[in-house]
Amino acid sequence: MLIDFHTHTTASDGALSPEQLVDRARSRGIRLFAITDHDTVSGYEAAAAYYSPSEGEMSLVAGLEFSCVWSGATIHVVGLGVDCDHPLLRQGVARLLAARYDRGQVIAERLAKLGFPGAMQGALLEAGDSQLGRPHFAGWMVGQGHAKDTGAAFDRYLGRGKPGDVKAFWPELAEVTEWIVAAGGVAVLAHPLKYKLTRSKLQRLVADFKRAGGEAVEVVNGRQTPEQTRQLCRLALECGLEVSIGSDFHRDSPWGPQLGVELRHLGNLRGVWERWLPATRSPGEAL
Repeated sequence: MLIDFHTHTTASDGALSPEQLVDRARSRGIRLFAITDHDTVSGYEAAAAYYSPSEGEMSLVAGLEFSCVWSGATIHVVGLGVDCDHPLLRQGVARLLAARYDRGQVIAERLAKLGFPGAMQGALLEAGDSQLGRPHFAGWMVGQGHAKDTGAAFDRYLGRGKPGDVKAFWPELAEVTEWIVAAGGVAVLAHPLKYKLTRSKLQRLVADFKRAGGEAVEVVNGRQTPEQTRQLCRLALECGLEVSIGSDFHRDSPWGPQLGVELRHLGNLRGVWERWLPATRSPGEAL
């Protein structure tokens, strides 16, 4: 059975519209599917307005991926099954929209000092109705001839440790987790290994996340090795958390993942997807 609880559309930094992504997921035979755009539920809402499943077809789960900070590091938390109209969640989304704009202003100022004026206006045009992010600055830089491709733009100007790497505007981990929980959702720590934390610091992150109301860890994200999956499963088991899986799909790429993750035996671990499986399926049934 294929599931995907981490995907992106043009509502944030993905290449496919919500409607196109839903059609792709259906064609792939995915059973449970969530659109988790960065700091917005507009991708899910557009998909839900478009998609009317028949009995037995793919189930669409409401979701988003919040940006936040913990101990000086930028962390991402996926919210699944949220009430998109909950006031606290709506306030959080509005706050992140403003934060992204303020962050963009700082990025633009830094790029201007490097000899690239007009970045904010250019990035906003690139973004259109999407959430403003560094990929839009990268797209503008490529279009202006300042970088040969988006990879080069990130490597020289926008990636980790570069002038365009601005983190200070995100809310704290505990706060965004509270928004998700208040909206009736499940908070999932996204791609824990991508933060490149030491084992002890990763354990502290997970412990703080759980205290804040977090319930699950993403144990499969995009392309990763079997050992990385086992490492994350051990972490979830040690910390008493459920697990989630997703492709983190953004666009078609020869090195990127396809939509959908195949479920495998997870031993004593419980998957967050159990909440959305048909009630006729027993908890111990093989996946």
